[in-house]
Amino acid sequence: MIMLDVESIRKDFPILGHTVYDKPLIYFDNAATTQKPRSVVEKIETGYYNVNANIHRGVHFLSQAATEAHENARKEVQRFLHAHSPAEIIFTRGTTEAINLVASSFSDACMQPGDEVIISEMEHHSNIVPWQIQAARTGIAIKVIPVTEKGELCMDRYKELFSERTKLVSATHISNVLGTINPVEEIIGIAHQHQVPVLIDGAQAVPHVKVDVQALDADFYVFSGHKVYGPTGIGVLYGKEKWLDKLPPYQGGGEMIATVTFEKTTFNELPFKFEAGTPDYIGSTALAEALRYVENIGIGNIAAYEDGLMRYAAEKLNTIEGVRIFGQSKEKGSVLSFLIDHIHHYDMGMLLDRLGIAVRTGHHCAQPLMNVLGIEGTVRISFSFYNTKKEIDTFITSVERVRTML
Repeated sequence: MIMLDVESIRKDFPILGHTVYDKPLIYFDNAATTQKPRSVVEKIETGYYNVNANIHRGVHFLSQAATEAHENARKEVQRFLHAHSPAEIIFTRGTTEAINLVASSFSDACMQPGDEVIISEMEHHSNIVPWQIQAARTGIAIKVIPVTEKGELCMDRYKELFSERTKLVSATHISNVLGTINPVEEIIGIAHQHQVPVLIDGAQAVPHVKVDVQALDADFYVFSGHKVYGPTGIGVLYGKEKWLDKLPPYQGGGEMIATVTFEKTTFNELPFKFEAGTPDYIGSTALAEALRYVENIGIGNIAAYEDGLMRYAAEKLNTIEGVRIFGQSKEKGSVLSFLIDHIHHYDMGMLLDRLGIAVRTGHHCAQPLMNVLGIEGTVRISFSFYNTKKEIDTFITSVERVRTML
């Protein structure tokens, strides 16, 4: 397990010093949202207090300064993902809006009734419901990759799902429930053999593993700022220029236009064609700061450290009588979902909260996967580089205490 200066890192996150019910806060809900370092919050404050002005359309100093900061943030995201061009980086409100954008625009431009999109059983609702909406609206069909008992995608079945009507594959990089790291290179490669583009949901991947969209050859890749130590309400859609050029705008309004008359509107160039209205130019700069913070620690260091935490926690959990851990993939992210005996996940979560430990309970916006697993929900713990083995030890002791109580 790689060593980080965790105590120094934790000082960058004031909330980690809080107490809950007179207990030191242990925050194990990082898959839902991460805490924010001082530098990110300070970037937001600096933006509002020093360069707050609507961007792109102003000739005055503040507007030009805000515009420059926003577009530099786009370049920072481009560099972080190793995209070919800043024009391939579209700012959205998050992963959910980014997937909805692709689902709507791609269905309109590239799909006919009866055409197919392939998703998987382990998808988050944000990569299921948008396609169901399009299926109801346009008559497209949805095919689903099964999940094995270990919590891995059945790749042989995936290969069999393709037909002449398959137009898109949309799959998660890392499962938010099982922690499974999917073989996205293989997923993309197989789809491209059929001349089918691929969208990858990277919400759980970007904070934890190195993502190079050119090396992956992903056609679309999406993630949320708040899961990678940035602010809420900002996210990213990466798309290859050839696809973004082909797709129609998702929303209409200011900024995404070139000319407007009552007879006809022509649309702006990339990336602005997909960014209607005033963008979150404060959030974009704070997101860029979050990405810099992650890079300063080192994404490889983060991946190795968090993997060590996850494996340590899994080993300790497995010593508890009656525990079931869901997701036994060899390639696994820093997420553990579990149940213990007859104890309801909600009861476990509530009592752990009283002991100062924040976990997530429920179906984790993955009800179809819960149906496959034959359960209603789980307790989920998820780690960050600011978590420690000592916190895990306290968590294990607390779980044992709750188990004895219930």
